[in-house]
This record gives sequence, C-alpha cells and structure tokens, in this order.
Amino acid sequence: MAFSSRLVTPSPLLPLPQPKPKPKHAHLLTRRSLLLLSTTSLSLPSPLTAAADLPPTPPDTTITDRVFMDFNICPNFISNRTLATELLPCPDSEPMGRVVFGLYGKLVPITVSNFKSMCTGSCGSSYKDTLVQKIFPGQFFVAGRQGRKDRWEVPPPVDLERNLETVDSKAFILEHSRPGVLSLCLSENDDDDEIKLDPNYRNVEFLITTGPGPCPDLDNKNIVFGTVLEGLDVVTAIASIPTYKPAERIRQINDLAEFFGDERAQNARTIWNRPLKTVFISDCGELTVTKPSLSPTLP
Repeated sequence: MAFSSRLVTPSPLLPLPQPKPKPKHAHLLTRRSLLLLSTTSLSLPSPLTAAADLPPTPPDTTITDRVFMDFNICPNFISNRTLATELLPCPDSEPMGRVVFGLYGKLVPITVSNFKSMCTGSCGSSYKDTLVQKIFPGQFFVAGRQGRKDRWEVPPPVDLERNLETVDSKAFILEHSRPGVLSLCLSENDDDDEIKLDPNYRNVEFLITTGPGPCPDLDNKNIVFGTVLEGLDVVTAIASIPTYKPAERIRQINDLAEFFGDERAQNARTIWNRPLKTVFISDCGELTVTKPSLSPTLP
C-alpha cells in the first residue's frame, strides 16, 4: 500500500486565524490595585451621608413685635395683707423702671399673639395692675397668675386662641441660657386647679430669667418666645428683692405631709418664694416699630 508524499496546502481563500492584539494600556488586577480601589470607594461620601452631616437649621428668632412692661414696688404693701384678705390700694408705690421685650413671632406665633393681647388688653384681660408672684433668687421670677382681680391677679381671658404650641416639640427648642429670657410658664405654673379645669382656660403665666447663669431645669418644659431688649437692670433689681423662705424643719414637715397625700402641703407651698416687698406691673402695652421685623439683638 503506497502513501502519497504530497503535502496539503491550505486554500488561499481561507485566511489563517490571527492572534488578537493586546491593548496598549491594559492593566493587571493585582491585590494592591484592589486595596486602593476599595479605599477610594469608601472615602467618597454618599448623598445620604452628606445630607445627614449638614448642621440643623437654626430656629428663627427674628423679633417681629415689641411690648413693654412698667414695674412698681410697694415697700409697705406686704405688711397690710394676709393670704386670705384682699389687697389694699398702694398709693405710695415707687417706679422701678420699664422692660422692653422682643417677641419671636415667626417661631411661636400663637404664644406671641396671646402674650401681646394680654399686654394690650384686647382679649378682655390684661397684665396691668397684677403682681409678680414668685422670685427664685439667681434663676427667674414668675408673673401673670390667674385669679381674682381684687387680689391683683390676672382675670381669666375670654378671647384668646387655644395655644396648640404647648404640645408641639418644635416650640421647646430654645433654651433658658442667659438672663432676660422670656418664657411661657408651664412647669412652674401655679394657677388654681379650679381655673385650670375650665374648658376655656388659657395659660398666660410667664417667667423671666434673671441670671447670672442659665436655668437648664426650665429647658424642654417651658416655651421661650422672647427676650429682654431694654431694662435688664430692672429685671436684676426685681431678682434682688428678699423672698419668704421656710425653715428646714418646715420643709421636712411639708414633704412628709405631701408624702401622705395631705392637700394642705401644696397649699402651704404657694407662699414659698413670695417677695417680701410687693412688685406689680403698673402698665403694659405694645410698642410700634418703624420696620415690620427686627433682627434679634441678643444671641
């Protein structure tokens, strides 16, 4: 059997397969490049992370309204009264000075509107001729307690909007961080329970911080709605008036009575921190301004 020795040559019509050229800039994926790639990807912030790192929007403390209060003092007034008697006229009162408040109408508009109405008397009631009820030395003083007019307490207002800001967490953002903070008194409110049970009850009691330091115990419990623009010296003078302080033994007996549910314990505490010289608001009202809004003068 014979075999042909002729070689089979490929057809010229069929091209031979050529190897694909490698890219000129091809890179090998090494462990080092993977490490660099992962580090770079971790360092780039995502949109959500960047948004979370943004500082919160500061509260709008633009002063939209200004009101004033004139304070007088009766040196001998307290000696002519008891807890159960009506207040007597005070012909020998001495002026202490005027305090001007700037109100944050954009932050808490309802609270500001109600306070302004109480200063002007447009709601059927007013702070005029009412007492500074309590003074807490080195902290704040309280005024605007509701009750009987013949006892120089605030008559319950009849035409005030219901303040829904008292249940809004955004209304409690500002802190009592310095002297001259004006705040709606909620935690320290001492209106009679009979008045509070009225379905038309509106809280109008307020407090003013006197310094020298902050009052963190008031934060998140009371609504800051303004600041003292003028008359901080008057606020300091009110804060310096001596107050009634019970002896330590009386405090212990009162705590024990409260523990056993004696209602007289709470009634006895109503005279604690009362000023020994009667201070009252002799006049109050709204001040008109040239511009519709004022920038806050205090931080």
